Amino acid sequence: MTRGSLPTPTLHTPRLTLRPFDEADSDDLFALQSNAHVLRYWDSPPWTEPTRAERFLAVCRQMAEEGTGARLAVDRVSDGAFIGWCTVGRWNPGFRSASLGYCFTEAAWGHGYATEAARALLGWAFDTLELNRVQAEVDTRNAASGRVLEKLGFVREGTLREDCVVNGDVSDSWVYGLLRREWRPDPAR
Repeated sequence: MTRGSLPTPTLHTPRLTLRPFDEADSDDLFALQSNAHVLRYWDSPPWTEPTRAERFLAVCRQMAEEGTGARLAVDRVSDGAFIGWCTVGRWNPGFRSASLGYCFTEAAWGHGYATEAARALLGWAFDTLELNRVQAEVDTRNAASGRVLEKLGFVREGTLREDCVVNGDVSDSWVYGLLRREWRPDPAR
């Protein structure tokens, strides 16, 4: 597949809907990205200006228009609440590779939502983008995010030493990889 515009999909799981972002998501997005506890392992500080949400949404549109990936809002089916986002980005059709990222509200932690959302998005990405490899990076202090990746079949491949500065502290990151031949869309298999 060659790069062109990449329509952002809408995906459904038993408990979640993954959908394109829209302008109505600005307030929920700002609440998520301005939470210092949620972003305590991120290499960028929590948002302090609501206009950051508008820029985030513009980047989502740009990713779709340029065909570099897809970033999806994640809603809980039971009550329609926005609980986070999930992305496949940095798509390189020549290398058949991309990166995975996600961020969820504190209230959504510990319920398996990140794993469920990422599994749905990875299934779409492996099929639509003809991927061979997906990579993810996680702050070494964020064991919960590492567990999410391992549940999805990712393998920890190494450590990037002192590659980020998080809240003023130099931090290491783990690099995880998932190959097409290792991908199991059905966790029971």
